[in-house]
Amino acid sequence: MSTPEHRIKRGVSLYSFQEEYFLRTLTLEDCIRVAGDIGARGIEIIPEQSIPGYPHLTDEFVDTWYAWMGKYGTTPVATDLFLDTKLHPDRRLTLDEQIASVHRDIDIAVRLGATIIRAIINTPPEVMEGAAPYAEEQGVRLLLEVHAPFHYEHPWILDHLEVMHRTQSPALGLMPDMGTFVERFPRVVSDRALRDGARPELVEYIVKTYDDHGDTHALMDIMNYRHGGPVEIGLARQATHYIWTDPRSMLPHMPLIGHVQAKFYEMTDEGTEYSIPYDRIVPVLVEGGFDGYLSSEYEGNRHVQDAFPVDSVEQVRRQHAMFARLLGEQKDPVLPTPRTLGAGPGTGPHTTGTGSH
Repeated sequence: MSTPEHRIKRGVSLYSFQEEYFLRTLTLEDCIRVAGDIGARGIEIIPEQSIPGYPHLTDEFVDTWYAWMGKYGTTPVATDLFLDTKLHPDRRLTLDEQIASVHRDIDIAVRLGATIIRAIINTPPEVMEGAAPYAEEQGVRLLLEVHAPFHYEHPWILDHLEVMHRTQSPALGLMPDMGTFVERFPRVVSDRALRDGARPELVEYIVKTYDDHGDTHALMDIMNYRHGGPVEIGLARQATHYIWTDPRSMLPHMPLIGHVQAKFYEMTDEGTEYSIPYDRIVPVLVEGGFDGYLSSEYEGNRHVQDAFPVDSVEQVRRQHAMFARLLGEQKDPVLPTPRTLGAGPGTGPHTTGTGSH
């Protein structure tokens, strides 16, 4: 069955390559080159993670940034802001100071050529409202990240929606994180707990409770009753950080959705995400007329780095092969292999070393 016409594009958050960037096996330029080779043309960046001298951007860096965009066929799409409310030891930032901080991040986005800013989930509605006029003036959208365990009926999100609907500011909107659609407990997370010494029967209990959509908030108490240790209790706590909601919950809010953080934990050898059903998510985005980027956000790295070489490039490559298929870009997508990308084999806890490598 053919995919209906759509305007969905593919991109990547450079956060996906954090392991290699931290270890200096990939430079910032390498990350952008790899993104272009994979076909992830839209670049999302966390400035404070990746830009030397942040929050002060030199003219030299900005010139180099645009040169990279031209060289690798990529385009700046989004920046991610953090609202550091505890800059001072004896007080939190005032409302005016928080708005000024967002103004600074708007200026950074403009210098980098990005028209979207991810506002982290803890950004208060009044800060979004206060910063909206300047964002409008600068032609930038402030999109609140809808991040697990929050969802569209959560009071915090409803408070933000009230501001968005009341002000009707074109600068305000939403950025769903696909971590709100974790249908199965991430296997890389439970496997890590086992390697850290968790009792298999307790890990199985936690995973089954989550997968059955049971009461995850009771798990920490149950682990205590079962004499679980720090690893089991930590895994139980982690289970409360994931949520499963119906992807169709995005449809009523689609006019506000300007960007999607396509989180994933494990792309399997079969070319699917183990926990998040993108084969049911992408059709919803198409149905809703989403016009923006699916921006890869790989977070499996931290759960396998203790025992396996992390190959973020291969994981992102696999996700984009899946996206190309789901978006109908071609029947049998043939994307660059790790060899042509200059990366190593896709090693990890559930790879075979064959097939999609």
